[in-house]
Order: sequence, then structure tokens, then C-alpha cells
Amino acid sequence: MSARAGGAGSPPRSAHTPQGDLSNRTVAEVGYWSGLTACASAVAFVVVQSMQLLGWLRFPADEILVYGTSLCIVVPFLLEILALHHLTPRRRQFWTHAAIAFAIIYAVFVTANYVVQLVTVIPAKRAGDLGALRVLDQTPHSMFWDFDAIGYVAMGLVALVAVPAIDHVGFERWVRRSLVLHALVTPLIGIVYFAPAYSTTLLQIGFPWAITAPLFMLMIAIMVRRRRGSLSPDGLHPRTRRPHGPRLGPRGRRTAPVP
Repeated sequence: MSARAGGAGSPPRSAHTPQGDLSNRTVAEVGYWSGLTACASAVAFVVVQSMQLLGWLRFPADEILVYGTSLCIVVPFLLEILALHHLTPRRRQFWTHAAIAFAIIYAVFVTANYVVQLVTVIPAKRAGDLGALRVLDQTPHSMFWDFDAIGYVAMGLVALVAVPAIDHVGFERWVRRSLVLHALVTPLIGIVYFAPAYSTTLLQIGFPWAITAPLFMLMIAIMVRRRRGSLSPDGLHPRTRRPHGPRLGPRGRRTAPVP
């Protein structure tokens, strides 16, 4: 090893290196744009769902657009929550790790549903040959109806468990509020899916989701971008991180490195 590397005469290397900053910036940018994409996809779903309920869209366009826009939420939402985890101080990462776990549950169940509807069920309906595939059709209280319900309840739990990972001050205070609002809407989604008798009137109970879901996705996206310079590569805030390397004692004498 060269004597210059880490030698006594070289200044201690900063914990907040340009490489570390670049890494955080990259994660923040991925999280930001993924969050915007998830938010836009959720808004598109709400618009398409409303057009379907108003009778402005007919089969198969209505189902293709409903399931297609819903599917477009999944991967960006996962990446957004993953970025949130990486840009959260280590002492709070238990909560963001839990959010990732629930986001995966959401992704698995809704992806299975939407792919089956788009690739298998809708083509069979168009061919007039649903037959034995009828069990795969998403109708009230069917198997894939329940898959959808599990997915969106899991999304609500993502918002709930992420709350302790967000600060109480500044912009993050508003992010916390958006997460709490979405978590409070989740029981309404459960009522829509699991009530014994489904109707379009019952569906309107879940309308607040059309506001809170895109909102909390957008707020997290903005927050992760704002956090991009706030963490050192080891997951600690630069102001709270203990420096490594030699330190100066009384009269400028070097003392033992801080472990």
C-alpha cells in the first residue's frame, strides 16, 4: 500500500464525498421521477374509472385502460418507496423497510390480477370464449377481486408504517399528513371490496382514494428529492456523524483515531 494512502500527513477524508453525494442524488432522482410516474398513473386510472362509470367508455377499451393504468402504478411506486428507504436515516429505516414489505405485497397481488385480466380474460371475452376462464374474471367477490382488495389495503399499510420515518417539521410535516390521510381512507377501500352487496353507489365511498393516493405519491416524490443532500454514504446525517481518522488534542497534538 502506498505510504500516501491514509498517511498521517494527509487530511481526513470527508464522510460526505462527491461520490456519496452522487449516489444519493441518483437515488433521489430515481425516486422522484418514479413517484411522479406513479402519481400520474394513479390520476390516469381515476380519470378512466370515472369515464367508465359515466358510460363514456365501452368494452374492451374501458377494461384495457382501467387495468393498464393500474398496472402502470406498480413498478414506479415500488421504486419510489425503495428510494425513500435509502434516503431515510438509519435509526428510522425499520419503518421504511416495513413499507417496502407492504409495497411488495401490493405489487405481487395487483400485478397477478392485472396481467391475467389483460392477457387472458379480456382476449377470451372478445372472442366470446370465456367458458372455463370465467373463474379468472374480476367480478365482485371473485378470487381476483380479493387479490385487488389485498393489494390496495397493502398500499394503505405502506402509508401507515412510513409515517414514523418522516419528520414533524418543514415540508415533511405535510408529507406525514398526506400519509395519514391515505391510511385513514384504507378502511373505506375495505368496505367497498368486502361489503356483502356491491354497487356503484358503494364504490363512491372509496372516492377519497382518488385524492389521497396520487397526493401521497407526489409528496413522497418531492420529499426524496429534497433529501438527496441530507445523508452521508453511511446513512447518517452529516451533522450527527462522528468523524473518523486522527483528531487534534490540546496544543494541536494528534490523538488516537475515533473508532
